[in-house]
Amino acid sequence: MGSATTQALAATTAALDAATGVDLDVARELFAAARAVGDSSQLSGALADSAAPAEARRQVVAAVFGPAVKPTTASLLTTAVAQRWSNADDLIDGIEELAVRAAAVADANADVEAELFAFSRTVADNPELELALGSRLGDSAAKATLVESLLKGRASEEATLIAASLIRQPRERRVRQLLSRATKLVADQRGRSVATVVAAAPLSAAQRDRLTAALTKRYGTRVSLNTIVDPTVVGGLRVQIADDVIDASVSSRLADLRQRLAG
Repeated sequence: MGSATTQALAATTAALDAATGVDLDVARELFAAARAVGDSSQLSGALADSAAPAEARRQVVAAVFGPAVKPTTASLLTTAVAQRWSNADDLIDGIEELAVRAAAVADANADVEAELFAFSRTVADNPELELALGSRLGDSAAKATLVESLLKGRASEEATLIAASLIRQPRERRVRQLLSRATKLVADQRGRSVATVVAAAPLSAAQRDRLTAALTKRYGTRVSLNTIVDPTVVGGLRVQIADDVIDASVSSRLADLRQRLAG
């Protein structure tokens, strides 16, 4: 990610934080805008052209999206195109990120991180589903409809919108990669870090509370736990937050012991 894009993302996130009236409709409109820009090389080129005056890019947004979207959506899109992006793909990613973050804001009580993670595990455990959703063949809208049917009654509207929208416009990205990035963005928007915990058995509520408290104290930020049950770890836990891995599993200790005995 180039420095221009990094600064642009910071500006658009700040604009979202300051915006009022951010609801699920705004998130839905932002996802639709990202698809429209992604589907038109002419439009994406015009909006990402840093050599063109910012006012000209804002006028394009007003002409293309203004009449069809809510004022909050139009304002966020205007902020996005006024920034300098490293390339057109980064602009599309930036609008998409705004959409994910807007969905996180729309209902702070929805457990969107956990729902997206659960769906990613469902995909990981079902190769046929992953192939169906990730294949370049097939209608993208039909794939989104499939996701909506799978999550109906099992996830919030916010999580369903995010998953269906991302899978509808994968842009050469793998399904689990899309869901993982979205989970982290939702957590970040809510001021949390995501910890992936691998354990031999499901954690009890008390264990989850103790681990959450310990990780929050260690990292100085609220932590959201996503748990993967894997009997091969035997006992103990393996925890990953970003690039930091804490491996206290029995399998890891046994592997270390075998290595020492062999050496």
